[in-house]
Amino acid sequence: MVTQALASEPSGAQAPGGTSARAASRPGPDLVSRLGSSRTAGSWVADDGTSVVAVTDSAAAAEVKAAGARPKMVRHSMDQLKSATRSLRSAPKVPGTAWVVDYRTNEVVVEGDRTVSASDWSRMTKLAAGIGDFVRMERTQGRFTTRVNGAQPVFSTGGRCSAGYNVTNGQSEFILTAGHCGPGGTLWFSDNTGRTQLGRTVSSEFPGNGDFSLIRYENGQQTPGDNVVAIGGGRGVRITAAGDPVVGEKVFRSGSTSGLHDGEVTALGATVNYPEGTVTGLIQTTVCAEPGDSGGPLFSEGIALGVTSGGSGDCQSGGTTFFQPLTNAMAALGVRLTGQPRGSAGAASGTSAAPSASASAGAAIAPGSSAPGAAAPGAVQQMGGADATGGFLSRLTDPRNIGPGLLVIAGSLVALVATRYIRTEQERNAYRRAYSGTWG
Repeated sequence: MVTQALASEPSGAQAPGGTSARAASRPGPDLVSRLGSSRTAGSWVADDGTSVVAVTDSAAAAEVKAAGARPKMVRHSMDQLKSATRSLRSAPKVPGTAWVVDYRTNEVVVEGDRTVSASDWSRMTKLAAGIGDFVRMERTQGRFTTRVNGAQPVFSTGGRCSAGYNVTNGQSEFILTAGHCGPGGTLWFSDNTGRTQLGRTVSSEFPGNGDFSLIRYENGQQTPGDNVVAIGGGRGVRITAAGDPVVGEKVFRSGSTSGLHDGEVTALGATVNYPEGTVTGLIQTTVCAEPGDSGGPLFSEGIALGVTSGGSGDCQSGGTTFFQPLTNAMAALGVRLTGQPRGSAGAASGTSAAPSASASAGAAIAPGSSAPGAAAPGAVQQMGGADATGGFLSRLTDPRNIGPGLLVIAGSLVALVATRYIRTEQERNAYRRAYSGTWG
């Protein structure tokens, strides 16, 4: 089960409209790095797939245009925007708040959830006004919380999380998941009965400069194969590499509580003040998530991007979800994706190379047609076992298994699970439309 708890989607597939968002996004970060933070203020992918770079002078705009990207003149450089976030970080922390640099509006956005009191919000508003008019205050729905309780579930005495990625340091095999799932020493099981021991947390970061941890597989555990993420309906998607997201990129997330959902990257380097403490350097998205999705994988076009940290809202009303960047976590932990050679895409250095030509084939895999790892990277393939939801519903609604008094409760649960199944099926269909070339 857990050996296939990784995520990706087809590297050679075309995004809606026939444009690869990841391919179109590549010039932006490179230009920002070359021109420097005093002359730029971030980059993003526009709705038409064009890479846009915020610049502060005409010479930088000319360089961006010459490189095939679209320049946008802005008032404030990244140096100025980062100075504002440092001022916010040095102030007393208010749980329930978060801030990000919004590249597209050239602002720092401070968000406050429903738990932030009027007096705390007023104090932060005065602080923001003192920093400058490019700091915008914004109330958000729901409450910023971590998402403990994933693609495939793992269990401990503290709750349930989602396995993220199989990684290795060259000597041992691990699961990389969210740090808030459990501190060092936490014992994990692959079932909720506590009978099948999976491993133990050997390293954890939360709160602080990230939200990530390593669960080392028990001695004698079968060596994990290539990373595949469960997306429901008995299917999984093969990973190709690890990489960094860009603002405006369409992304997918999978978790054992709410299944497969998609959204857009809205900001990078977010700071979130959870009730448990402050976490920095997160990815902000419009993807929904719910308790139990923590640690589950974030991915786009065959590239693994991060693991679920927390957020607000749910998958009925929508919300904001934050993710730990995968490359940062792997670099800090000294690991690389299982099945990828040291120094290649997804290595501990955090650098990612473009997928190879063979990775773009993405042929669908029929059940039992090949050994694990034989499929083209990014291919959508069948996963072992029957659909767990269907089996659960069959047992739940069988009158021979429950008393008449519980049948009404069972009916309510069936309606809830059915609604969630329909919503997840819609997300799978959206994935199938976007990447039809690799769907069997």
